[in-house]
Amino acid sequence: MGLVQRPLCCHSHDSHHLHSESSTSSSSLSSQPSLPSVPSLTPQPHHTDQPTHHQLVTTVKAHTSPVSSLALHGKSLYSASSSGEIRTCSRDPFTLKPTPTNTNVVAATSNAPVKSVIVSDDILLTAHQDHKIRVWKTEPGSAINYKCAATLPTFHDRFSKLFSSKNYVEIRRHKKRTWVHHVDAVSALALSRDGSLLYSASWDRTFKIWRTSDFKCLESVKNAHEDAINSLVLSNDGVVYTGSADTKIKMWNKGEGAKKHSLLGTLEKHKSAVNALALSADGSVLYSGACDRSILVWESDNNNNNNMVVVGALRGHTKAILCLVVVADLVCSGSADNSVRIWRRGVEKGYSCLAVLEGHRRP
Repeated sequence: MGLVQRPLCCHSHDSHHLHSESSTSSSSLSSQPSLPSVPSLTPQPHHTDQPTHHQLVTTVKAHTSPVSSLALHGKSLYSASSSGEIRTCSRDPFTLKPTPTNTNVVAATSNAPVKSVIVSDDILLTAHQDHKIRVWKTEPGSAINYKCAATLPTFHDRFSKLFSSKNYVEIRRHKKRTWVHHVDAVSALALSRDGSLLYSASWDRTFKIWRTSDFKCLESVKNAHEDAINSLVLSNDGVVYTGSADTKIKMWNKGEGAKKHSLLGTLEKHKSAVNALALSADGSVLYSGACDRSILVWESDNNNNNNMVVVGALRGHTKAILCLVVVADLVCSGSADNSVRIWRRGVEKGYSCLAVLEGHRRP
């Protein structure tokens, strides 16, 4: 489970630059209704108690550059930064500060900014700004020090595709690469339920599927979106959801006997770049966060099992939603407004904001 930072506000594949929300309009976006056509699933403030503002317990100051990704595994918290450094420490909030028995140590170091982290058993998987995915394994006799075991695509994968023209795709005018390569930042990673497949999404508008036994690239879905893919989540039954700067969320699956993934449907309600996606444990509810400041809640369509419909929005953040994670009946959201909100699903599809965490000074 991890909280993954998305591009601050909106990354555009075409422009390759970041822009602030205030630059998109002469009037303040925070004073305008966020997707007014979508009903709110949270009651008005005068109908309920105000969210609890929690006290900061401790601050972990280990990285010297912005933290881009967090992941929990066992009793450890993993953090990655834009410097390419991955650190680990105890997840216990009362022992997060370094002590003689608990140190915030460097688990792995690369030369490229980290966009996403997954920890599985003794393997660490990281997605990077330099278009690569790195596979790290613990060194013999150590549970916290990792050594780079492979860089995806692997040498064997690259070499086997070199000699046939059908393996090349055009990435821009007069320039081609083999289809196993990502050609822009890798923005998201996800593991299949059994751990046999790794899914990666990229700002190059593709997502790829890798076999974890040998990390061979099995499939690449090209032009999956019209702009950069910022987020990817995977349901237990194999449905892939991708969220993009083109404002769309797409659903993909690989039908029985099919060799490749095909498009199941497109979810269109956001009016700005989709930065984050999260699924409930049973896959029946999808949450999406975008630069429009709303978290949309999608549920399975009773009339079409292969589709989802928006049932409402969670409102409260004043700037872009950057990350989402679901734990049981709780939804946690991180925003460019420097806050984290915790929402709980109640009866009759209603939600309440339990807490607002305001300790950060930057998004």
